[in-house]
Amino acid sequence: MIPVHRSLLRPDHASLVVQGRDQPGIVAAVTSVLAGHGANIVALDQHSEEPAGSAFFQRTVFHLANYRACYPAVAEDLRTALGNGFDLRWRLTDLSVPKRVAIFASKDDHCLLDLVWRQRRGEIPMTVSMVVSNHPDVAGDVRGFGIPFFYVPTQDKAAAEAEHLRLLQGNVDLVVLARYMQILSSPFLEAVGAPVINIHHSFLPAFIGAAPYRKAKERGVKLIGATAHYVTEDLDEGPIIEQDVVRVSHRDTAEELARRGADVERQVLARAVLWHCQDRVIRHHRQTIVF
Repeated sequence: MIPVHRSLLRPDHASLVVQGRDQPGIVAAVTSVLAGHGANIVALDQHSEEPAGSAFFQRTVFHLANYRACYPAVAEDLRTALGNGFDLRWRLTDLSVPKRVAIFASKDDHCLLDLVWRQRRGEIPMTVSMVVSNHPDVAGDVRGFGIPFFYVPTQDKAAAEAEHLRLLQGNVDLVVLARYMQILSSPFLEAVGAPVINIHHSFLPAFIGAAPYRKAKERGVKLIGATAHYVTEDLDEGPIIEQDVVRVSHRDTAEELARRGADVERQVLARAVLWHCQDRVIRHHRQTIVF
């Protein structure tokens, strides 16, 4: 297993994410608890929806010496301060611990290899625990990175998802679909116990199915792009984390469109995974707030 580059991990740093109904005193309550434990706030971002009294979101990064030992006391004081009168949801994330990530892929390898390459270079605070594929094609490349590879055929979907759950449960904090060309069932999503991030071209709902870039060429599109989102039971309609586009023209062949599309997919997926692993993303109904 390739170790995570230490520069991405922040010893004795934690992220506190708070969300709920906007009201006076939330920031003061958070900062008071942290100051009471001797924590030093190094970053604070917040967002309130209009009008006043609607949704509130805040992400605070703080340094606290010997954080792991202090965590129970900090959590208890936050539970009291943010629960009594505020009724806010919150989470604490230890930023010295990398996320354990499973990557699912099919035959297209551009997003998969980009992510494992970024892990090796220390660009994302994650440990790729495993790669799972319904094709054996990328096994050699994956194992060359020192990452376990599991080939799980999907002809029998129920049996495949049962095997996926056996591999994943208790072993990962995030599942990434790196151009995994299979639809995940509702029972699987309910049982997996971890968020799932997907990447796809941004033509959807247009150009559904095979050869989207050939169809885009035939329609004369001028923009191609990619969308990274959390996976829900509604196909390709989960909360969007990141998107990007590039301009193209009539001079580009379908093959060139596909190549440029793959570039955008790599970049968008990498940013989405990075932000999730840094605890920057807050889900709110069908959208996300990204700090």
